[in-house]
Amino acid sequence: MSERNIGKVISVDSFRAYIRLDDDLKSLYKSGYEDIYEVARINSYVIIPIGADRIVAMVTSVRAIDETELGKNKEAIFLTKSARYLVATMIGTIENSGKYIQGVYNYPTLDNPVWYVTRQDLNNIFDQKEPKNGEIINIDFDEDYYLPIGISPSFSDYKIKINPDKFFGKHAAILGNTGSGKSCTFASIIQSMFEFEYNGKHLQNAHILIFDTNGEYRQAFQGTKENPYRKLNEVNAFHIDKNGMKVPFWFMNFADFDFLFEPTSGTQAPVFKRALGLAKNQKAVATKPILDKFTERGILGLFDASPDEIKKKKCTQSYGNWEFKNNNEILGLANTIVPNGNQLLIDIQNALLALGAKNTLNDENNALKDLESKYLVYSSSQNVEQIAIEKNIDLPIWFNFQDLITRFFDEAINEQENSGNRLREFVSTLRLRLQSYLGDERISQPLLLNRTEEITNALAKFISFILGDFCKVYKTEDTDLFTEFYKKQLEKTEIKKLTADKPSQVTIIDMSLLPYEVLETVTGLIGRLILEFVSRFPESDRDRGKLPMVIALEEAQNYIPEKNRGDRESIAKKVFERIAREGRKYGISLLVSSQRPSELSKTVLSQCNSFIIHRLQNPEDQKYVRQLVSVANEDILQQLPILPQQHVVIMGDAVRTPVQAKMNTANPRPNSNNPKFIENWTMDLTKDFPNYEKIAEAWEKGEKYIPTNNEPEA
Repeated sequence: MSERNIGKVISVDSFRAYIRLDDDLKSLYKSGYEDIYEVARINSYVIIPIGADRIVAMVTSVRAIDETELGKNKEAIFLTKSARYLVATMIGTIENSGKYIQGVYNYPTLDNPVWYVTRQDLNNIFDQKEPKNGEIINIDFDEDYYLPIGISPSFSDYKIKINPDKFFGKHAAILGNTGSGKSCTFASIIQSMFEFEYNGKHLQNAHILIFDTNGEYRQAFQGTKENPYRKLNEVNAFHIDKNGMKVPFWFMNFADFDFLFEPTSGTQAPVFKRALGLAKNQKAVATKPILDKFTERGILGLFDASPDEIKKKKCTQSYGNWEFKNNNEILGLANTIVPNGNQLLIDIQNALLALGAKNTLNDENNALKDLESKYLVYSSSQNVEQIAIEKNIDLPIWFNFQDLITRFFDEAINEQENSGNRLREFVSTLRLRLQSYLGDERISQPLLLNRTEEITNALAKFISFILGDFCKVYKTEDTDLFTEFYKKQLEKTEIKKLTADKPSQVTIIDMSLLPYEVLETVTGLIGRLILEFVSRFPESDRDRGKLPMVIALEEAQNYIPEKNRGDRESIAKKVFERIAREGRKYGISLLVSSQRPSELSKTVLSQCNSFIIHRLQNPEDQKYVRQLVSVANEDILQQLPILPQQHVVIMGDAVRTPVQAKMNTANPRPNSNNPKFIENWTMDLTKDFPNYEKIAEAWEKGEKYIPTNNEPEA
């Protein structure tokens, strides 16, 4: 194979080879049997043969060095001649079988020959399987890199392909400066997945959830009236705007409440936690603890009384705030108890009813003894029931938020002996904060804090709503807010937006109008609910991971920051770090997009195994990205500051080899185009654009202005 030689190795380290080109190579091209081959261009490849294997190295530096020749007698000096050198980063190995693997396990020696790369080598590197005689190539989903997402700038005939299972299977990150094309890259990858045919089939059960912080992606997956998305019916994208972005507050666990309302840890948090426990378990323990009712209404005093004393106390004596004037009072007390299936409470209620129905002293005495025995059994069970309440505090159980502020805080304070007044004073600021959140529509509306009625089957509806499977629980006769929003999406007619009889493969959650006070709480809550939902699938290999999904976090530094804002750790950061560590086994994958990787959670980024990196000009971000990838890829990352728009460096498990690519153009594009300053400044605008009054009117309502067909868009 000496005709392929272009030079030899003169130095080698753990991942670089230093190559001296042959003197007789007069240009940077060499003629072969089949073609003229390029041998020394940045991002092109060279082959270093070692036995039956061939090391693939990417050219990262080209230089010419003038050398002076000395005669043997060291007296005659001849003219200088120029020697040319390459620095190439070794990135992979083509084995004897023709299979390309990432990495190097056998290193070249000094004077090892270096070859130019042929089309067959490129076919192996880029996984370019060319069918012959009309044959159909079956895809091995685990091994093949088959999904084209761009082209190689160095070899324009070759498509850059990824393995989607490996791209999403271990989390991925799209990084780059603002305006470098991150949104279009993500949209084009997802669009490419829906365009591709997988052994004769197209995607029909994908679940892709996009946290859209800038309101960009609706256009990419629904299109516009002039340019609707070509796969509109197949993808059936579901767009959840501000009107549908409702996350019921009762789905929050105590960590969510603690992060949002910030109770002090010493005094407020314990009372708050107890009040939440009472609120979420009110059905299980009656409307007021039975022990308090018996104490305040004097019934405990009857247990030790004689029949004559019972009659006297029932008719004339006052105990606490309650006076037993007649049997109807006892019957009234019985009716205040809500047993809710608790047999002990049912027994007490029946004993009270029996006591209230007796007319003779002997009958009353016997009924009272029966009530006493039932009460003693119940009161001895209270410690057990209190433990059960604390365990259930994180369950998604509905309660009235206004009642939490008033009634259940009072009950929690009353349980504390000899400290009620002081506790009320300590807790007063927290109660005021809860009341202010209840009165703030920006916060109360997305969290439904002011809702006074329970939503039937709310948890199932919300999870299916978010995951794009609402068609599986949708009933036209329902009138809850999730069903009503879904109906309105079905009725949209400017372009066909949604089909009721099939799942939505892409769900776009528009968070652009969500107040920053609840942004982290809402995103973290949705992430936690999804993780807990899939973790409750039947414990079997058949069901586990059967509903794989991708959660795309746009501008992720806003809610999974590395540094805490203040002295409290972000609740969303905790959730998504947990998903990054545990989500893979349940089929939840994160796709993190950010323009400031140095501000992102290190835990989340360290769990990413594939990276698509656009232009990065901030030295701190460049340094941080280099720390995330192997040292061998540092030479390739030197190109980051000068990458053009739409060009990326891809590395990690998703590609055969680290590579630069020009990404496919998204069609339709996300609504993230750069404003055209001069073009717009030279245009004649109509008098009613922008429509200040209607934009401001919608703003005051906390909505976006949507113009009619006859109005100019704002």
